[in-house]
Amino acid sequence: MSSRGGTVARQSTLRKALPQVAPQEAPGAAPRLDRLIHERLRLGIVSALAVNPSLTFNELKGLLKTTDGNLSVHARKLEDAGYVACAKSFDGRMPRTEYRLSAAGRRALEKYLAHMEALIKATREK
Repeated sequence: MSSRGGTVARQSTLRKALPQVAPQEAPGAAPRLDRLIHERLRLGIVSALAVNPSLTFNELKGLLKTTDGNLSVHARKLEDAGYVACAKSFDGRMPRTEYRLSAAGRRALEKYLAHMEALIKATREK
């Protein structure tokens, strides 16, 4: 079998192993990862919130070792998508922002993880 034929066979196996997503994708194309979650910092936010009932802005910033601005931008994208819920309050005179993973965010993370597991499995098969 030529190397090109092997590549086509592997791509076909990969397509069959991956879960079906977004109907607007071209027929026969491998499904795409959720780009919103796939970005490193956003995946970190969603993952941290998946194992904690809620985290404050400062707790997330410390866990992810990022800046205020970077965390703020990425958290807002997740909030706009409905993946993360944000509650703002005051602790004395200090503002407190607390995040939790929404049901939609948990479903999106589960779908993302299933996709990654299928991708890993398909690439390990011989």
